[in-house]
Amino acid sequence: MEYTIIIILVSLLQFIYFTGKTGFTRGKYSVEAPNITGNEDWECIHRVQQNTMEQLVIFIPSMVIFHQYVSDQWVLLPGILFIVGRQVYSHLYTKDPASRGPGVILSFFSNIALVVGSLIGIIVSLF
Repeated sequence: MEYTIIIILVSLLQFIYFTGKTGFTRGKYSVEAPNITGNEDWECIHRVQQNTMEQLVIFIPSMVIFHQYVSDQWVLLPGILFIVGRQVYSHLYTKDPASRGPGVILSFFSNIALVVGSLIGIIVSLF
């Protein structure tokens, strides 16, 4: 379970970083709270944070389930790919939102692997 917990905690640290960046750059881009529009560069930073939160809803429970029904070692691969994917997504999206594809693909397929792998693991354990 340690690998799973480490990956989840690193992904949460990454999310904390994205959240902090969103909050701390409000002044730089003159986006007063509670506004979430007004500067396109800041909106990209905010969108990275929001999209990561949306992906974590799938990622975290599927990591735990995959660990439980498939493997604590194999959970490392999609877990690390998810974190790398989110970082690539952040970098590309804040430079040019149209270029975000590689980060989306890494995160999306990591989540798909975790969810489908978990489902297969649960089904196999029933028999």
